[in-house]
Amino acid sequence: MSKTSPGGGFARIRRAVFARHSNPWSAWSRWATIPLVLLPVWTRSRGQAAAVAVWFALNPVIFPRPAHERAWSTRAMLGEERWMLERPRDAALAVNVAATAAAVVALIGARYRRPLPTGVACAAQMALTLVYWEQMVRYHDRSPRRGEPVR
Repeated sequence: MSKTSPGGGFARIRRAVFARHSNPWSAWSRWATIPLVLLPVWTRSRGQAAAVAVWFALNPVIFPRPAHERAWSTRAMLGEERWMLERPRDAALAVNVAATAAAVVALIGARYRRPLPTGVACAAQMALTLVYWEQMVRYHDRSPRRGEPVR
């Protein structure tokens, strides 16, 4: 590890990705396309799976850094980055687990082509993601190191 960058290369990459993913266009477009994950499962299409994977891989880095940190979604992404590093045992962990469980239920519903459970679970995942984001905004806003680069 270098003295100028605690955590070395991985920390610099993580910081660069979150710096761009905190752009509201990145955050909101990724959230809005959560249902896309279900499409290749429902249709059994490897081509669609590849396209969705490329979108989800590129989304956090194709948008520029935001001009400021005032946007709610920007603070949510920056709070998540800090939260992931500090890993407090708080309600956000439970919400994150619940959102993941909803995603699994949605994937199972898509696998068996069951529209109602798939749709309800996907909507639950998206709603829980917003609850999680609100928790990350609060985490960001109360951080004594707010505005400092996350290392």
